[in-house]
Amino acid sequence: MIPEKAREILDSALKKAGVVLLEHFGNTSKALVKESISSVVTEADLASEKAILEILGNASEPFNIIAEESGYIDHGSSYTWVVDPLDGTSNFAAGLPWFGVIISLLHESKPVQAAMYLPVENLLYFAESGKGAWKNSDPIRTSNSKALDEHLIVYSFDFSPEAGKTNAEMKILSSLSTKVRNIRSTNSLVDFCYTADGRMGATINQATKIWDIAAPWLIIREAGGVVSDIRGNSIDFDLTQSEFDRNYTIVASGSGIYNQLIKIINPQ
Repeated sequence: MIPEKAREILDSALKKAGVVLLEHFGNTSKALVKESISSVVTEADLASEKAILEILGNASEPFNIIAEESGYIDHGSSYTWVVDPLDGTSNFAAGLPWFGVIISLLHESKPVQAAMYLPVENLLYFAESGKGAWKNSDPIRTSNSKALDEHLIVYSFDFSPEAGKTNAEMKILSSLSTKVRNIRSTNSLVDFCYTADGRMGATINQATKIWDIAAPWLIIREAGGVVSDIRGNSIDFDLTQSEFDRNYTIVASGSGIYNQLIKIINPQ
């Protein structure tokens, strides 16, 4: 099901992008605002994506590509690379080490191979469908604790022009804060990495794109966790050219607390 050398290509692209990001870290120019004040891009995003696309594009069998900055590149394949060349751009631009690279490979609309790379720590989180998840060479598992008050929970959110959305999210945060040990957020792939290896109990976000969550979707599931949208429904990725950049909500957690979280987020 997974093409030969896909892992080799994936690793090469991640490591090259990581080198590029570390070269720019602390030296990048001012971040430029894209669609909102919470969505920015730097020269490092563009340089990292260029390095990744060169590797993916030079493969003997080119797949479709969805990249955050370049958009949709159609090669007529049933496989699609989904690329976030710099996740955590606002952190990166502020000199905070909470950033990395996310790349996943989807067959039709299902992630089958995925990785998140934290170049500052040289940590690579990887999963393959049906084969488990790893941090570098070590197998990882999400937390199996059923006690909410034993967990740090991530809740990330950005500015939204949608009337009432921020207030609604504040109500969810308020409810969660009375049930869990504490709430944290780097608003980046770091949160998903820490959920996958059990250091965080869950990550919740109502404003993500496919390049943010296709890899965590697979890695956290392969690590024994549960992933759904904010209502508890399955996440179905849309790879059509008209909808590939649609918004997704996500709840990703260890299996022991998932149902409790969904009930808090969606009170009857």
